[in-house]
Amino acid sequence: MLTSSHLQSEISRVTEAAHEAYALYSKTNHRNDLDRTIQGFQAVLERCPNGHPDRAAALSNLAHVIFFGTTKNVRTDIDHAISLFRSALALRPRGHPDHPLSIFNLCKALHQRHLNGDDFASVREAVELYRSLLPLCLCPPGHPCRVWSLSNLPADLCDRFHKNGDIDDIDRAVQFSRDALAIRPDDAGHDFFLGVLSYALQLRFDHHGDPRDLDESIPLYRATLDLRPPFDPARWTSLNNLAEALIARYNQCGNVSDFEEAMRLHQEALDLRPRGHARCDYTLNNLAVALYAHFGKSGDINALDDAIGFYREALEMRPPGDKLHCHASVNLASALQKRFTRTLVSEDIEEATGHCQEALESLPIRHPERYFSYVSLQGIYLARYNVHCDIDDLANAFKNYRLAVNHRTQGFPRRIVNAFQWIVDAEKYNHDSALEAYQTLLHLLDIHLSTRSSVISRREAVSQLRLAPALSGNAASFAIRRGELVTAVELLERGRALLWSQVSRLRTPTDQLHIARPLLAARFVALSEQLSPVTHGHGSDAADGAAATCAKQQFETLSKQWEAVVAQIRGVDGFSRFLLPPSYDDVRLAAQDGPIILLVASEYSCHSLIITRDAEQPHHVPLPSLNLANLEELKDDFLSTMRSAVRTHQKEPRTKLLALLRKVWDKVMLPIVMVLRGDLKVEHRSRIWLCPTAAFTSIPLHAASLFRVKADGSGPELCLEDIYICSYTPTISALIRARQTMKMHVSPSFVAIGQGQPGAGQGEVLMNVDSELDLVCGLIPSKVGATILRGDEATKLGALEALRHNTWVHIACNSDQEYEQPYNSRFAMRDKPVTLLDIMENNAPKAEFAFLSSCHTAIGDEQTPDEVIHLAAGLLFSGFKSVIGTLSVVDDDVAKEIVQAFYENMFTDGVMDCRKAASALNNAIRAVKVQQQVPLEQSIIFIHIGV
Repeated sequence: MLTSSHLQSEISRVTEAAHEAYALYSKTNHRNDLDRTIQGFQAVLERCPNGHPDRAAALSNLAHVIFFGTTKNVRTDIDHAISLFRSALALRPRGHPDHPLSIFNLCKALHQRHLNGDDFASVREAVELYRSLLPLCLCPPGHPCRVWSLSNLPADLCDRFHKNGDIDDIDRAVQFSRDALAIRPDDAGHDFFLGVLSYALQLRFDHHGDPRDLDESIPLYRATLDLRPPFDPARWTSLNNLAEALIARYNQCGNVSDFEEAMRLHQEALDLRPRGHARCDYTLNNLAVALYAHFGKSGDINALDDAIGFYREALEMRPPGDKLHCHASVNLASALQKRFTRTLVSEDIEEATGHCQEALESLPIRHPERYFSYVSLQGIYLARYNVHCDIDDLANAFKNYRLAVNHRTQGFPRRIVNAFQWIVDAEKYNHDSALEAYQTLLHLLDIHLSTRSSVISRREAVSQLRLAPALSGNAASFAIRRGELVTAVELLERGRALLWSQVSRLRTPTDQLHIARPLLAARFVALSEQLSPVTHGHGSDAADGAAATCAKQQFETLSKQWEAVVAQIRGVDGFSRFLLPPSYDDVRLAAQDGPIILLVASEYSCHSLIITRDAEQPHHVPLPSLNLANLEELKDDFLSTMRSAVRTHQKEPRTKLLALLRKVWDKVMLPIVMVLRGDLKVEHRSRIWLCPTAAFTSIPLHAASLFRVKADGSGPELCLEDIYICSYTPTISALIRARQTMKMHVSPSFVAIGQGQPGAGQGEVLMNVDSELDLVCGLIPSKVGATILRGDEATKLGALEALRHNTWVHIACNSDQEYEQPYNSRFAMRDKPVTLLDIMENNAPKAEFAFLSSCHTAIGDEQTPDEVIHLAAGLLFSGFKSVIGTLSVVDDDVAKEIVQAFYENMFTDGVMDCRKAASALNNAIRAVKVQQQVPLEQSIIFIHIGV
C-alpha cells in the first residue's frame, strides 16, 4: 500500500506523462496520443477520491482533453466532459480562486454541445452561467475568462433565435453585447462586439419592426467597418452587414442614397471575394436583394433582370442540401414572379412555382424559411390567376396567406403586414377568407401591442405598421356586406381603442372574483399593479439602450406571470370571458338607458349600426352617399372652418360651418333619426350614445341641423339636440366599464381646480379662472363640501392628488392637445403640467364626474383616430364615468355662461348624479343659445362622454 507521499508522487508522475501526451497530440493530431492522454488523466482521477485536494484539478484535466478532442472532430463524449466540468465546479464554490475558471470551462463545453447538435438547453444554461461570470470579466486583458465569456454567447443567442424564433434570445444578445462593450471599450475585441450588437439590433428590427433598432445598428456597423482595414479578412463580413442594413432602411424609407451606398459596399465585398471564391454566393445574393428592392421602389425592369441573374449565380453555388439553398430558391422565385407580372412569360412563373415547391419539400414543417416560401407562393398564384383565371390558383393563393400568417417562427410585425396584404387581396377578389383575415390581423395586432412595455411604444408600433387608418371600420364593413351584423360590432370592439384596452385590462374590477377566488384575485391585482408603472411609462425614452433592454425584460417576465394568472381565472366557473372583448349580450346591456349608434367609416362603404337593449342584432342603416374619402374631406373642412371661425369671429367661416352641419344632418344623422323615430320608436328627448370611428371621430355629429325655418313658418326645424340628448363613447367597452363601476357607492366630494397663472411655457394668463371657480362652488349643493385648488396650490402633484381623492372635479385652466405625441397632452399648472400619461397613472376607480372647462380636451390625433387619445378619454379610462370636454378653443365668457347654466340644470333637485350630466349640458347649451346669442362655433364645442 502506497504512503501518502508516495501516492502524491505517483499522481504527479502520471499527470506529467498525460500532459506530455496531450502536448504531443496538439502537434500531431494522432488519435493514439489523445487516447494515451485520456487514459493518463483517467488514472489520475481514480487516484483522487472524493475529499482529495487535487480531485477538482483531476476532473478538470480529464474534461479538457475530452472536450479538446470534440473540437478536433474526434468522437469523444462531450456529455461526459460537461459532467466532469460540473463536478469540478461543484468543488470550487464562489470565493474559490478557480471558481471563475470552472464556470468558463463549463460554458465552453456547453457552447460546443450547442454547436454540435443545436442543443438549446445548453445555451440557456450557459446564459445563466454567463450572468454570474460577467462581473468577473473585469480581470486583466488576456485572461481566458475575459476573452471567451464575452465572445460566444451573444452570437449563440442570435443563432438560437434563427432556429426557434424566441425574441427573448435577441433581447439577451443585445443586453450581453452592451455589457461587453461597457466592460471592454478599448480591447482588441471591440469590433467583434460592435458587430454582434449591430446584428442583434437588426434581427430585432426584423422581428419587431421598430426603426430605432435599425437606426442604431447602422452607425455601429459603420464603426465596425472602420476598425477593419482592407487586409482584414473580417472586412468582407462588415461590408455585407452594413449594406444589408442600408437596404432594410431603403425598403422602409425609400432614400435612394442608402441603395447607392449599399451597392458600392457590395461591389467592394465582391472584389474581396470574387466569383470562384467559396463564399462569393453571399455577396451575389445580397447584390440581388439590393437590386430587387430597387425594382420595387423604382419599377426599373433592368434592375429586376440583373437581380434574377445574381440570384441564379448564388443558387448555382448552393447545391440542394445546403442550408442556404432554400433561401436562394425562394428569392429567385419571387423575382421571377415579378418579371412574369410584367412580361407574361409563362416559363418564369412555372420556374418560380417549382423553386418554392422544392424548398417546401426539403424543409421541416416548423422551419422559419417555410414562411418565405408561403409568401412567395401567394404572389405566384395570384399572378397566375390574373392571367389564366383558374379558380384553383386563387384558392391556393389564399391558402398560402393563411399558412404564412399563422407560421409562428416569424415576428408579429412581419405576420401583421402579411395579414394586411391578405385583407387587401381578399377584398380585391371578393374572397370569403377576408373575414378570417381581418380577425387574424386584429388578434395578432393585440398580441403584438401587449409585448410593448409602454403606451407610447404601443402607439409607435401601430404607426410603424402603416395599416389602413379605418382598419376596424373596414373589417366591420365586410361583415355588414355579408349580413353578419353582430360580427361587425364585435370586430369594431376588437379593433378600436386597442391602446386603451391594453391599459384597462390592468384596471379591471375584481369584486366578484374576490368572492369566488380571493387568493387568485389578490395575485391578479398585485401583478396588475406591478405592470401598471412599466406599462404607462415613457418606454421609448429610456436613458440608454441597456436600461431599455432591462426594463423590457422586466416587463416580459411580469407579463408572462400576469397572462398565466388570467388563464387560471378563465378556468373558474363564471369567469370564462374574463378580460375578453364583450359578447353581443354584454353590448346590448350597455344600451339599457338608450340606443348606441355606431358610425362605421371604411374604404369600401359607410354604415350605421344601432344597438338597442331588446333587439338580438343591430339595426343596419346604410349611408350610401358617404365614403371614406369624402368623410376625410368633411373632417378637414370642419377643422379648418372651426379654427378660422374661432380666430377671426367673421361671418364667412360661420356660414361655411352652418353648411357643413347641414351636410352632416342630410348625409349622416337624418337617415339614423328616421330609423330611431320610425322603426325603433325611440321617444323624443331620449338619450342616445354616438360611437364614431375613423374620420367620424373628428366631426361634431351632435350638432347636425337643417338650420332652416319650418314650411309653415312656425319656427326653426328641429336639430338633433332638440330631438335627442346626445352623448359620446370612445368604445362600447368603455361604456360597459363605466356602468359596472357605477355600482360603487361612495359619498360625493367636489373639487374645483383652476390655474389662471400657469408656469413658464404653459400658456397665457387667464383672467376669469378664479371667478369661474367661485361660481361653480357656489352652485354645488350645500351638503357637499366643495373645495377649491388654485394659485400656488394648483400644482401638478396637488391636482393629481385632488383627482385621486374626489368624486366630482371641475378643471379650468390652459390645456394643450399634442397631435404628434398625444400622451403628452396636458393641463397647465403652476409648476409643471399634468399630462395625459400622469392621468392614466392616477387610478381613480371611485371618481364619477369631470367638467373640463379648457380647450381641445376631447379631440384626438389624426394619425390614430380610432385610438381616441385625448384628455377627456384619459379621465374616462382612469375611472371617471361621465366627462364633459371640448372640441376646440373655448371663449372665456361663453364658457362661463355654459358652466353656470350647466350646474344650475345639474342640481335642480339637489342630488349629485353624474348620469344627469348629458341632459344638463343639452339644456344648458340650448338655453344659452337662445338667451345669450352665442356664436355657432362656440355652441357646438362642449360634448358629453360616458354614462
